Amino acid sequence: MTPEVANHWYPVGMCSGIHGAQATQLLGQSITLGKTGGQFWVRDAGGKALPVIERFGHLWTSPGQPNRDLFTIPEAETPGRRLVDCGSVRVKCSPLRAVENFLDIAHFPFVHTDILGAEPHTEVERYDVDIREEVDEVWATKVKFFQPQAAKSAEGGITTEYMYRVPAPTCAVLYKTCPPRPGEWDVITLFVQPLTEELCEVWPWMALYDDDTPMADLVSFQQMIFMQDRSILENQIPRKLPLDPGMEVPTQADLTSIAYRRWLKRTGYTYGAQVVAA
Repeated sequence: MTPEVANHWYPVGMCSGIHGAQATQLLGQSITLGKTGGQFWVRDAGGKALPVIERFGHLWTSPGQPNRDLFTIPEAETPGRRLVDCGSVRVKCSPLRAVENFLDIAHFPFVHTDILGAEPHTEVERYDVDIREEVDEVWATKVKFFQPQAAKSAEGGITTEYMYRVPAPTCAVLYKTCPPRPGEWDVITLFVQPLTEELCEVWPWMALYDDDTPMADLVSFQQMIFMQDRSILENQIPRKLPLDPGMEVPTQADLTSIAYRRWLKRTGYTYGAQVVAA
């Protein structure tokens, strides 16, 4: 495992679901996590204590020596938002494929038909993408798309505005139009735990303005969306995410994916990636 991979923070479980000791996997290695006397802990296979952070309702750890704090989401601290733990989904795909799929808006009409998209509204208008050097993150802004049901709280179709943010190789944050509060953003995240290079645990989490929808309905709506994605992810070829130009043919709708792949290659993060040997 290279330092470029080891020295990141990774989600390993929902804090509310950790009781006693439980085994899991991270980057192809066995780890154990638990809670004792109100304190969370994580140990590697040799019994060595690993660093831990409690944030966004999840427990995070790193097998290496992170040189920066786990990213923050300021909107999650805003009073009045509902913080929604959505459980997890295990997917037989590269952890990087899971993130890339989350960034792909063009598949909405075909995979999430009559919910997040619908024909004939299939065109993705030009939007802005950049790698923000000052924070070392990928951002896509001014993304707009017509959606029949943009959220559980939405009534009827609307043109939804999106912003995508990639603050870490296996995490992505989506800011989108909030139907009950125009002018505000709902926040939907994807935290990916790489079990191996071709197997991952995906932990969705949300910070929403929605005072009416039952919590169970919010969770089931988000899980339904991701379950629709899972069959697509598990059948992608190649299974790992290609980082080199020419291995897959991009379109205008793939600008975020292109920037994400370029950023991964530049930072040397290749766990779950397919790279052509020099």
